[in-house]
Amino acid sequence: MINLKKHTKIALVYFVLAALLGCVLRFFRVLDIPITYKYIVHAHSHIALLGWVYLALTSLLYKLYLSKSEVHKKYNNIFWFTQLTLIGMLLTFPFQGYAVFSIIFSTLFLIASYWFSWFFFKNVPVEYKMTQSLQCAKAAIVYLLISSVGPWALGAIMNTLGGDSIWYRLAIYFYLHFFYNGWMIMALLAVFLYILEKQQIVWTQSNFKRLFWGLNLGIIFSFFLSTLFSHPSVVYYVFGGVGAVLQLYAFYVLWIFLLDVKLKLERLFSTFHQNILKTIGVLWGFKMILQTLSAMPYFADLAVTYLDFTIGYLHWTFLGVVTMSLFLFLDYFKLLQLGKKSFSLYILGFALTEALIFYKAIVAWQSTTLFSAYYLILAVASLLVLLALLGLLLSREKNVSQS
Repeated sequence: MINLKKHTKIALVYFVLAALLGCVLRFFRVLDIPITYKYIVHAHSHIALLGWVYLALTSLLYKLYLSKSEVHKKYNNIFWFTQLTLIGMLLTFPFQGYAVFSIIFSTLFLIASYWFSWFFFKNVPVEYKMTQSLQCAKAAIVYLLISSVGPWALGAIMNTLGGDSIWYRLAIYFYLHFFYNGWMIMALLAVFLYILEKQQIVWTQSNFKRLFWGLNLGIIFSFFLSTLFSHPSVVYYVFGGVGAVLQLYAFYVLWIFLLDVKLKLERLFSTFHQNILKTIGVLWGFKMILQTLSAMPYFADLAVTYLDFTIGYLHWTFLGVVTMSLFLFLDYFKLLQLGKKSFSLYILGFALTEALIFYKAIVAWQSTTLFSAYYLILAVASLLVLLALLGLLLSREKNVSQS
């Protein structure tokens, strides 16, 4: 049998390492640290997205759909091959950035993700074939595969057009968009719907179609929001705006459904989990609003001109919507022990860092001056997130020792 608790612990270790690298980046402006800033940024982002989120999501998908199948050895091979690629990136990106060895390990990770995707589609039991949650899970994996076009394109673009080309940025944004809004969000929705299905809380087919197609068409069209930095023709703004509105509509459909089954949800989730779920709903709704605003030329220019708006939005999605959802689901399925104190500290660190990042963006936008201790306070606030994750990791180790 696969020890998914161990796999979750490994994913959390990567998150701790990513948070540590994030703290190094924040203290870079406070202390004299002999590092190449850009290299640490690359390591931080890769380990956070691929070490924490990817491993946590694939572990959940395996537990939900494949853990009762006789495919444990094959999955174990995929998992440990993936570890090889992640450790390789961890040992190369901080010291060389994008160079031969880091690119090799990044490429191997893409191959590992293809391997997992093939493995998942091939081995899902027949009993899940018609479920709504599996439709979302399959869509998520399709987006994971689509997102990989971005990294593959980077090599060709670097060799032909160079790193300053508009196409270089588009390839990166293509990857981030379909990884964040496609793979992550759809996979999390699949897990949530799976929980509801197991409790016989199901959608009518017509309502599910509205949610599913609204969200998927929204994800596809909202990619055009990632092209607006190039000030393209108005049609790109329209497409991006349509995508954002479609996602808002899907969010509304989901919200109405959850209100209709509110009493069932209260019996299904503990008070602690209900509060996390409500927090995720608020964060996701605000994310949708920000995304919709970015379809307007004025706000699109703001996001391009003042990078902290974009950084704040990405962290809002990653640390807020995605990570809190993962905490909830991993705790629900008993793969992670989510202590209330550690989670509260995480919320505090998240809220403070987000407020400070958006504050800096507003200060730059309004051409005013940051308060003198800004970078120190931001660095200390980042430490709160790291301490919270260490608390979760230690509580996880305690839980393992007792089992």
